[in-house]
Amino acid sequence: MLREGGLWEFLRRGLRSWLARLERPVRAMPGVERRLEEEYAEVLRGLEPLLKPYRDLPAFHRLPPEGRSPEWVFWHLEALAAREEPRWRKGYASGAVYHGGEPHVAFLNRVYALFSQANPLHPDLWPSVARMEAEIVSMTAHMLGADAAGEEIVGTVTSCGTESILLAMKAYRDWARETRGIVRPEVVLPVTAHAAFEKAAQLLGLRLIYVPVDAGYRADVAAMARAITRRTIALVASAPSFPHGVIDPVPEIAALARARGIGCHVDACLGGFILPWAERLGYPVPPFDFRLPGVTSISVDPHKYGYAPKGVSVILYRGRALRRYQYFAATDWPGGLYATPTLLGSRPGGLIAAAWAAMIALGEQGYLEATRAILETAARIREGIRRIPGLEVMGDPLWVIAFTSKEFDIYRVLERMGQRGWSLNALQHPPAVHLAVTLRHTQPGVAKRFLEDLRESVAWVRAHPEERGALAPVYGMAATLPFRGVVRDLLHRYLDLLYTP
Repeated sequence: MLREGGLWEFLRRGLRSWLARLERPVRAMPGVERRLEEEYAEVLRGLEPLLKPYRDLPAFHRLPPEGRSPEWVFWHLEALAAREEPRWRKGYASGAVYHGGEPHVAFLNRVYALFSQANPLHPDLWPSVARMEAEIVSMTAHMLGADAAGEEIVGTVTSCGTESILLAMKAYRDWARETRGIVRPEVVLPVTAHAAFEKAAQLLGLRLIYVPVDAGYRADVAAMARAITRRTIALVASAPSFPHGVIDPVPEIAALARARGIGCHVDACLGGFILPWAERLGYPVPPFDFRLPGVTSISVDPHKYGYAPKGVSVILYRGRALRRYQYFAATDWPGGLYATPTLLGSRPGGLIAAAWAAMIALGEQGYLEATRAILETAARIREGIRRIPGLEVMGDPLWVIAFTSKEFDIYRVLERMGQRGWSLNALQHPPAVHLAVTLRHTQPGVAKRFLEDLRESVAWVRAHPEERGALAPVYGMAATLPFRGVVRDLLHRYLDLLYTP
């Protein structure tokens, strides 16, 4: 066990196992379960007004006896959209909406309408969509080092970064089973890797070996080397990581993977459409793509900084052989021969067409200018945060800026910013908040407003140490409870609340 993950991983797994065994008898103690139910209810009561703000509008728990007119339906939807649009339109959201300009959105909507009935499952009916998908993959591959790869870079379009990551892990699992006889596969990754890898592990029967990050929140390469065993099928690096916006040492990780004859997946879902242009603009971007011989797959999301509509990601592989382990084919089904490239069967051709249109309309110059505006704005915000007493910027990020505090509860700052209209991302281990800067934040006055609101929120939290908000207790509870099953219960109840009419 020490050999597989080092002392840190041994202790971490041992403590987690011990706490899991302890949780059941603790929860069985008189009054504990009732107290937990009370805590759950209190937290969810605080969240309900944020998640269910439309009690004044008609609700539909059953089909209406008679259909409403298209005009009425559109009026209803317009009323909902009108309430939600101002926050993201005015740049109050971290990430979420990456372009949002009215002409661009209208253009994408027109393209989608042209192909709203198209389905890539039927390429005989819509060969145009198959062509656009292939071109999206090719354009993305060439953006990410295909010209210098020395091998063909191939891939597919998927529905989201999670699906891209899941497919990559499936490809590595099936490749390792067929070529190396590995039946209990392991993947080594930093603790900051996206939660989608944990979802993939649950679905695919993988064992994840987590390693720590260094003082700059980058993956510890020496720890990754110690964690590799004969069952390791792939290493994971982020470019950048979602929590702290820093790029893992991909050259070293890729070289390690190549030397051991295993895969190296780079999760560039967040940065794949920023980093190539940042490098061209002269920013210090280390190599992270297929220019590195050890990189064997990359996930990247056009629906983020590629400015495509939501629901479009790309998974890329070094060579067709690896991609084929992603495919599904049924040869003996009475319904005929059946093959799909991704997890989905039917897929929305309109999203593929709109993603293709976004890439063609922007071109290299469009992405360069968008990246320039985002990174210049992010630099102003980053330096502004550093000048606020009590706040610390984590690592050395370019545009996804995480900050924390050793002097006060950062979650209460998050809560206060929420009251001022901001939708930011809460982090944990350690407690922190981040802002993913987008084109929405490059609008005049947005960065200034963010920093002013942040300064005032910090001052308010300092002046009101006794206040308790609605969202802050959720992360406070998650950060302090040693029993992860309790936190999981809370998250399940949160999801139940979303599906409660």
